[in-house]
Amino acid sequence: MKKKFNIKWCKKCILPNTRPNLFIQDNGLCSICSLKKKYKVDWDKRYKLLKNFTKKIKKFSKTNYDCIVPVSGGKDSYWQVLTALKLGLKPLAVTWKPAGRNSLGTENLNNLIDLGIDHIDYVISPKIEASMMLKALKRFGSIGIPMHLSIFNITYKIAYSFNIPLIIWGENPSAEYGYKKISEVKKNPNYNYFMQHNIIKDTKPNIWKDKFLTSKDLNGYYFFSKQKKKIHSIFLGDYIKWDPKKVYKEVKKAGFKESNSAKTGYYNFADLDDDFISIHHYLKWYKFGFTRLFDNLSIEIRNKRISREKALKIILRNKAKRPEKDIKKFCKFTNISIKEFNKILEKFRNKSIWKKNRKGKWFIKNFILKQYSW
Repeated sequence: MKKKFNIKWCKKCILPNTRPNLFIQDNGLCSICSLKKKYKVDWDKRYKLLKNFTKKIKKFSKTNYDCIVPVSGGKDSYWQVLTALKLGLKPLAVTWKPAGRNSLGTENLNNLIDLGIDHIDYVISPKIEASMMLKALKRFGSIGIPMHLSIFNITYKIAYSFNIPLIIWGENPSAEYGYKKISEVKKNPNYNYFMQHNIIKDTKPNIWKDKFLTSKDLNGYYFFSKQKKKIHSIFLGDYIKWDPKKVYKEVKKAGFKESNSAKTGYYNFADLDDDFISIHHYLKWYKFGFTRLFDNLSIEIRNKRISREKALKIILRNKAKRPEKDIKKFCKFTNISIKEFNKILEKFRNKSIWKKNRKGKWFIKNFILKQYSW
């Protein structure tokens, strides 16, 4: 007999227990709010650790580059590069080119390169990219899996190829959105961490193969080498407090450009370089009963810039909107109809939280807002 599931909401932020790796504790706080309340980080001490660590890296580096910085042209990319330069490192920036890269994303990426860095723009065949994204949508209800496979594997592949000892990532996503284990808190990530992360779903190469896709076609998504070179990997957010608004203010001075309005979520300076990212986040509504807006507002609450009550009012005013233009672009790219896309989308509606009312409309039972209009 299937165990009954009840959606629960953190009493401090506005995230639910449907979010992967997030738990509501006995005190009513989610695992992230509880963690941030329990542990007070000495950021000055952490930054000194970072400086000492990067000094050692620079001293023993045997290549022309001290580190790789995975970039997209977004605000965090600027922050990572600027920090690496500030620490006296010689970075090589590496980008997986998204199939939905837009003009603003291109402009920001070009401006980032103009700051004075070497850069590799890794482009995967659009035909392979389209096939992978469509398979990911049909099987997992997530178009983001190929994207993250590319970002993680291309970065490590180039680090190994160029003999670069360090990879500098941006925010620690687990620290902001949910840990699998509390033991992950103090650990720098390694290759296995990324490949076992929920956003990858521990997918293996064989699930993608068919009569059209071979192992060679998957080179941009998997790192097949058995070399055992030591590659250090850190989240910058583990050493410098990651705050999206503070990061934005800093990188804006370096020429980063925001959008006129938020593409998805609350911030008009995030998730804006790729037209397909809005679909990735929209799928959360069907599967988990929350949107990117909930993520962003929860960060604002934890940084004490808004109250929970104000966040709920924002949710009420900004209901989950379907990114129609981006969906049309995606359907054209993957060669499917809007009707087929909708059919796939409906397949992943989480029936343990979504119910139908007497009028036949879907609604979320025990939603965070009782007055929400469905």
